[in-house]
Amino acid sequence: MAGVEVYKQQGKMNRLSSMKESMHDSIGEHRNLFVSLLMKYVEKGPTILQPHELLDQLTDCIAESVDYERLKDGPFGRVLQCSQEAIVFEELTVSEYLEFKEQLTNGHEKDNFVLELDFEPFNAELPRLQRPASVGNGVQFLNRHLSSRLFRGSDSMQPLFEFLKIHRNRDEVLMVNDRIQSLEQLPRALLKAEDMLQKLPEDTPYKAVAPKLQEFGLEKGWGNTAGRMLEMMHMLLEILQAPDPAILEKFLGRIPMVFSVVILSPHGYFGQAGVLGLPDTGGQIVYILDQVKALEAEMLLKIKEQGLEVVPRILVVTRLIPDSPGTSCSKRLEKIHGTQNCHILRVPFRTEDGVLRKWISRFDVYPYLEKFTEDVSTEIRAELGGKPDLLIGNYTDGNLVASLLAHKLGVTQCNIAHALEKTKYPESAIFWKKFEEKYHFSCQFTADLIAMNHADFIITSTYQEIMGSQDVVGQYESHSAFTMPGLYRVVKGIDVFDPKFNIVSPGADMDIYFPFTDKERRLTALHPTIEELLYSEEQNDVHIGVLKNRKPIIFSMARLDKVKNMTGLCEMYGKNKRLQELANLVLVAGDIDPTKSKDREEVKEIHRMHELIEQYGLHDNFRWIQAQRNRVRTGELYRYIADSGGVFVQPALYEAFGLTVVEAMTCGLPTFATLHGGPLEIIEHGKSGFHIDPYHGDEASETLVNFFERCLADKSYWKTISWAGLERIYSRFTWKLYAERLMTLAGVYSFWKYVSKLSRRETRRYLEMFYILKFRELVKTVPLSSDDVEVEEKQEKRNAMQQMASLQDGIGSESFRRFQVHVGGD
Repeated sequence: MAGVEVYKQQGKMNRLSSMKESMHDSIGEHRNLFVSLLMKYVEKGPTILQPHELLDQLTDCIAESVDYERLKDGPFGRVLQCSQEAIVFEELTVSEYLEFKEQLTNGHEKDNFVLELDFEPFNAELPRLQRPASVGNGVQFLNRHLSSRLFRGSDSMQPLFEFLKIHRNRDEVLMVNDRIQSLEQLPRALLKAEDMLQKLPEDTPYKAVAPKLQEFGLEKGWGNTAGRMLEMMHMLLEILQAPDPAILEKFLGRIPMVFSVVILSPHGYFGQAGVLGLPDTGGQIVYILDQVKALEAEMLLKIKEQGLEVVPRILVVTRLIPDSPGTSCSKRLEKIHGTQNCHILRVPFRTEDGVLRKWISRFDVYPYLEKFTEDVSTEIRAELGGKPDLLIGNYTDGNLVASLLAHKLGVTQCNIAHALEKTKYPESAIFWKKFEEKYHFSCQFTADLIAMNHADFIITSTYQEIMGSQDVVGQYESHSAFTMPGLYRVVKGIDVFDPKFNIVSPGADMDIYFPFTDKERRLTALHPTIEELLYSEEQNDVHIGVLKNRKPIIFSMARLDKVKNMTGLCEMYGKNKRLQELANLVLVAGDIDPTKSKDREEVKEIHRMHELIEQYGLHDNFRWIQAQRNRVRTGELYRYIADSGGVFVQPALYEAFGLTVVEAMTCGLPTFATLHGGPLEIIEHGKSGFHIDPYHGDEASETLVNFFERCLADKSYWKTISWAGLERIYSRFTWKLYAERLMTLAGVYSFWKYVSKLSRRETRRYLEMFYILKFRELVKTVPLSSDDVEVEEKQEKRNAMQQMASLQDGIGSESFRRFQVHVGGD
């Protein structure tokens, strides 16, 4: 595990002990301490512990006896700090190690015939990054590889020439026409065009020179003016002479390739109003709607600058939900606000019995996706008049549908995970059977493997999402090797060093989220409503709890589920009396009445929140507000809280990116966010915000106390953090930067797909087999949802009675009566 180190002593070189030898010596020297520590681990019960649990137990032992310091400061402590999953001194194959893990869960049961997945042989001849620091910069690496490939010999430029020759939009030829028949003729045509264009003013429009250019064999697509056409032609001449990675990327990014985009996001209530906070409906919806506006603006600009008269189209394809009162989710086609030609296209889930009318959880969608894909294929062809130029999948279901469509249509595919559930639920693979009835992770992890290996390129918001950190395994990294006992064993699932991975961070909609200091844009008409929301003493099903004074507000807003950890923040606040003296707590999350929620996990968290309110007596410094669905008002709410000298806290156990973190910082609100996931990269700790560890709530609450106390001592400190946060956002996290990058990626990977299509064929065939023989069989285990109203209503009544009974048991009869008054219960 540790390399060989040498040092010079008395004129000779001596070899230091290996880590294996050091550990052996340490165990021999401190045998009793190791046995005692091991017994404490065993007493915890589970056979597999998380890294933070191992370290925390060692820290607890040190508190009992300083003797344990010798373990922490010695080889054992160093190994424990840098190990992600296991400390192994004798090298094992991946299969051997996974088999060992299986035996920990299955006792001594051993199966010599286990299905093993290994994608590595199919990618052996494809370029691969070597340095961990380069991961997430796939397009730069790919450009270097393509440049060297184009410079190998006289015929090496042929793929580029053929790509330009066949390139068109529908039936319109772009770039190069039939007057240029060979690669040798291309430079001569470019030189003729160059000679002509250099004699003209730079702003000469394309139409003025179109006939002459067509005689040379050059069509639309080089630019809208003589200056831009010359620039494009100079780049191609440079590439033909000596390919340069930067010039190649710029050239491929300029070629007009993307005129129509289909974005897939089947689950949840996808709409533009009245949906945020509904089950499975949150940041992903916001991300996509903002993404669409930025992409259309970039497409319009690129198409205009390249001299074309094409109207770009973007379709966001989601599920049509007939029974979705208060939303537009039952409407087939809906124009997206703030765009020229972008629409939401809704297609229903169908079975042999007809259309599924009600919402279903994202964990239950798998039986419907195959038929949904077939229907979507027909619908998008009808809407676009042909197949799209780019498919963008979102989350597991959208990425799987994108894979099936890309396979069928031969279109470039981009995946965006948003969140891979495998890392959100620790040990959900090894103990998959325990989660199966509720989450169907066997289907989800299988779909994720298929989609990520099928995609042409994958976008992530942060490096963490791919590679994790020193303490946490990355979302994609966790899919490189794992086992699901009794199902299959993954010895090489996804290679995080594959150049398909690219970090492209999103931003916040700056029409909605802007600094609190921008007084002219402030929505002061909303202030009375916000004042009522925060400070009204009325208790109802929209808000409960009272803020007796105007202390600074600790604000958080998220879905009410286990991973978002809103109850964890409430408990953290409830335990710290000094924090309660310094600030109020306001949470915007889910429903307050458990009988109004359809989400199993949310119901559990609602109960927990009520228990915590009573346990810590949070009646005059805590406000719980029902999930808010008006983004414009939410933007002003951030700014209103900034006016009070408040802060934003994102306490998730794991957060893939952290869009609310970006929103809050864009409004100038000092932000404290989880160090597990994307916020670790968004925030520079102590400079543009603060990291907190949700697994150590006491330390996190002290970080908040220290901030507020420093603000009392130094009146400028709050503004210092606020402005540093804004600078961080403007330099790294804007939708304009995002859209420019995505369009460049689409160009480069479309070209790469063309020149390497034979190399990927084997992978696609392997995925076909895995999909048909394994995934489709797993889908059969997921029960179909029912639209039977009578059955549903009876079940809902039973659930409501059980929920109320458990709530009364959990918080006591007196508190239960108080809660009934708050929400108007009988």
